[in-house]
Amino acid sequence: MRVIGVDPGYDKFGVAILEKRNGQDILIFSDCLRSSAKLPFSERLFTIGSDFQHLIEKFKPDALAIEKLFFTTNQKTAMGVSEIKGIATYIAKVNGLKTYEYTPLQVKMAMVGYGKANKDQVSKMVPLLIKNFSEFKKNKIEDDEFDACAIALTCLATERVAK
Repeated sequence: MRVIGVDPGYDKFGVAILEKRNGQDILIFSDCLRSSAKLPFSERLFTIGSDFQHLIEKFKPDALAIEKLFFTTNQKTAMGVSEIKGIATYIAKVNGLKTYEYTPLQVKMAMVGYGKANKDQVSKMVPLLIKNFSEFKKNKIEDDEFDACAIALTCLATERVAK
């Protein structure tokens, strides 16, 4: 199964494509899609959505793994992230992808085995769980990419869906 993991955001939209091969998790692609803060919000959504559509067409994943959003403070940010999450989910469905959502607690449990793990603990586990991580990512990887990898890994570890 090939999964596109997403950490939704409109400044940085973390994306990672992983595949389960012979029982091992292989990284196919990861990056942060970006939009300019100088653009109107609708243009930012369009930019991220178009780039996301292109990745789905290029890498042909079977499923989308995306984080369930929980916000307790900044409502403006929450609304914007919810909109970009909606666009990603819509694009995935239009392209026939099965969609899986995971809470931060579920991701932390899958990565570290402890639901109150911190970001540093999760980001230390990601390279250990992806067979080709060190050869694939020689440069600095951003937090949003680590999160997208962790979400995709959670899907590969918990879902029993074959292509």
